[in-house]
Amino acid sequence: MSEFVTLSVGGVPEHFNLPWHLAIDNGSFEREALRIQWKDYPDGTGAMARDLRSGVLDVAVLLTEGIVADICKGNPSIILAPYVVSPLIWGIHVPAQSAFEAVEELEGKRFAISRYGSGSHLMAFVHAQKQGWNPTALQLIPIVDMNGARQAFRNAEADAFMWEKTMTQPLVDSGEFRRVGECPTPWPCFVIAARKEVIEKHPEALQKMVRVINQASLAFKNSRDAVTMVVNRFGIQPSDASAWLARTQWATGEPLSQETLQQVMQTLLSLQVITQPMETADLYQAV
Repeated sequence: MSEFVTLSVGGVPEHFNLPWHLAIDNGSFEREALRIQWKDYPDGTGAMARDLRSGVLDVAVLLTEGIVADICKGNPSIILAPYVVSPLIWGIHVPAQSAFEAVEELEGKRFAISRYGSGSHLMAFVHAQKQGWNPTALQLIPIVDMNGARQAFRNAEADAFMWEKTMTQPLVDSGEFRRVGECPTPWPCFVIAARKEVIEKHPEALQKMVRVINQASLAFKNSRDAVTMVVNRFGIQPSDASAWLARTQWATGEPLSQETLQQVMQTLLSLQVITQPMETADLYQAV
């Protein structure tokens, strides 16, 4: 019998990661001699990148642009595989009672971000660039997570907040947030990354882990109960859950292209988030 390998894995507590929980619950990883110790990160990619650096996490499921930026800044990790290959649709939100009615009115305004280096930070820059604004003119207000954004809105400490639109939909429906626009990522949104030390020590275990989660994601996508599971776990309306599921595509074993990695790095360079690109071989090592 194979010796069990234990891996600490982090991800956001959102519907995208439901396949991980289903695979853990039904024993899919254990059948491959893997113990997955899952840790939720409501404050997102920046916090996971920090914990990869410190060794708290072995593996993380993070936003592509966030981990590419952090690896370019010295994070001793590497991307193992794509996870969600469709774009992430970021909603651009303002307080419901805000005077702002259109995205164009938000130039230079106060954007709530979970933390510096997070997806909400980087995508605020990407969106500003798309609008023809000076990204460095944005005022950034770190708020940790979505609850922090709600508090910042209530206290009139922030003007806008970007977050995945399905997760914020209940707050839009309740009249707390108002969505004034959307901004899709111009690349596959989530990847799986691991510390180099873990890759060197457990290459076969990581290969099994990626294979299991690819199979679990496909099974979830094709399940007749997928919409019901999302509704029950995340409080999302059935129509919103169905629309999200229809537009979301998980990886099934395909590689992450060099063109995608180059596009991410060039965008980060143009936004002055990183100072120089890396060789794609130092960013991504398929398992």
